[in-house]
Amino acid sequence: MPFRYQHPGMGSGRGLLTLLFILIVVAAAAWLVMTLLRQPRHTHYGLAPASDASSPQPTDALKILDERFARGEIDADEFTQRRDLLRSSS
Repeated sequence: MPFRYQHPGMGSGRGLLTLLFILIVVAAAAWLVMTLLRQPRHTHYGLAPASDASSPQPTDALKILDERFARGEIDADEFTQRRDLLRSSS
């Protein structure tokens, strides 16, 4: 095969492909790290721990209610109504 001179600007594109491959590997590694470090977003309410057979205490219900209000799941009126209901039942 005869020697072929290539002009410096007329490369085979290996440098660009190598750069693209490195970028893909770095992006995949970053995605994997973020996925593994992400905390779960779902919380289950109303379930007593398996080791505790008793029903949840009103203070547990108030704590859950406080957390739901803090996350914005319920508004102030609903929070007040439910809090008063829980306090009157204990």
